[in-house]
Amino acid sequence: MERDGDFGGGTLYCTLLYFGPDGRLLGKHRKLKPTAAERLVWGEGDGSTLTVVETEYGKVGGLICWENYMPLARVAMYGKGVEIYLAPTADARESWQATLRHIALEGRCFVLGCNQYIKKEMYPKDLPGAEELSRQPDVMCRGGSVVVSPLGEVLAGPLWDREGILYADLDLGEVARSKLDFDAVGHYARPDVFQLTVDERPKAPVRYVKD
Repeated sequence: MERDGDFGGGTLYCTLLYFGPDGRLLGKHRKLKPTAAERLVWGEGDGSTLTVVETEYGKVGGLICWENYMPLARVAMYGKGVEIYLAPTADARESWQATLRHIALEGRCFVLGCNQYIKKEMYPKDLPGAEELSRQPDVMCRGGSVVVSPLGEVLAGPLWDREGILYADLDLGEVARSKLDFDAVGHYARPDVFQLTVDERPKAPVRYVKD
């Protein structure tokens, strides 16, 4: 959760943050389209935070939850050469696993999907809306974190119904090898037929112009 202080600090954003090993903030991505009732809480990001970060482990980027169902947003990430694709979510359905494998195959990248394991008892006793909370099941989110290879193979997970950490060895050479027969923004593209233009300019709600 991010609060923007540039314009009065009154708007919250669903934000993915990238930190280096030294704790330095390397970049961020704000969710472009909050889902359903999330729109009552979060503002919308713009193209300026479609971020891919160069690291010693490869190019890292990602989209948040159901943004990953936005085909053009995914293509924007592929166009930046993402190799390690992060997909944090709150979706614990089996169908989400198919989505992550599809992204890995489509983008020819490693996909790291992470989701929370939450039980009702983990919430504070004095949380507002406790009556609504009492009607929820004991396990409110099963998790489902997973690591997927560029050819759609599950390398670790899915991790269901418990807390834990997944480990997997990622061979970045597999990214290049997997693009031999399919590269969505390379030799498998048809720019003479389809083109995507991404506007990365920040969209400030107020601009001050001085003579």
